[in-house]
Amino acid sequence: MYLRTVHAETSLPILRQLIINNPLGVLTTAIPHASKRFPTLLSSHIPWVLDVQDPSSETELGVLRGHLARPNPQSKSMIENVESRGLPSGSYLEEEVLVLFTAPAHHYVTPKFYTETKPKTGKVVPTWNYAAAQAYGRARIFFDSKAPETGAYLSKQIRDLSQHAEETVMKYDAEDGRPRAWQVEDAPEKYIELLLKGIIGIEIQIDRLEGKFKMSQEMGAGDREGVAGGFEKLGSEVGGQMARTVRQRGEMKDEATKKSGLASRKVDATESG
Repeated sequence: MYLRTVHAETSLPILRQLIINNPLGVLTTAIPHASKRFPTLLSSHIPWVLDVQDPSSETELGVLRGHLARPNPQSKSMIENVESRGLPSGSYLEEEVLVLFTAPAHHYVTPKFYTETKPKTGKVVPTWNYAAAQAYGRARIFFDSKAPETGAYLSKQIRDLSQHAEETVMKYDAEDGRPRAWQVEDAPEKYIELLLKGIIGIEIQIDRLEGKFKMSQEMGAGDREGVAGGFEKLGSEVGGQMARTVRQRGEMKDEATKKSGLASRKVDATESG
């Protein structure tokens, strides 16, 4: 990920929250196969559960848990990588994997939004504003449907994921007249057992987490307000959310610049003294 300082988000709690709020991530693997049965690069959209011991931690990266359909070529590629090294289910892939998460509110930015620079110089071009996080780490693969470890992992995974989606995404928490969450136990037990045989589990211990909020922070205050105003005039839900984020991120940038300036002046004053 290209991380310009002005766009980079270094707060791990904020990046973890982006993942929690937007659990559908794109898993990418780069696994070379001597058999040539599968492409080296493969990607799949997968909903994830992010496990964190301390939600307020400024240093904890977390663990991602997900599952894939067993017939998925990416599943077969990962299983072959493990078995070709004579390792059992629950073992790690050789190469690190990447999971990309993107916030749902993103939008094209027309040069017409730059109400300060465009009239003065015309030196503006289109771009795209978005927020995203990338998680890197080594992945364990649970694929032996007869192994107790695989069964335990998948049972917990589908229950935790369903609960997260029902309560966090759908807001089905049985409060204030809202419906209660659907639970795995609502489906026939034999039906769930059959479905579990058709999926494999993947667990990623994150060892690197990076992200960005590219929201016109690199522009001056006048252009930023032009972008926010342009999004508002779209009259859409996404436009409104983009406008709020552009203003929020612009204020954060200005505050950081202000603090940096004050710190520099304090250093200069100390050196002069």
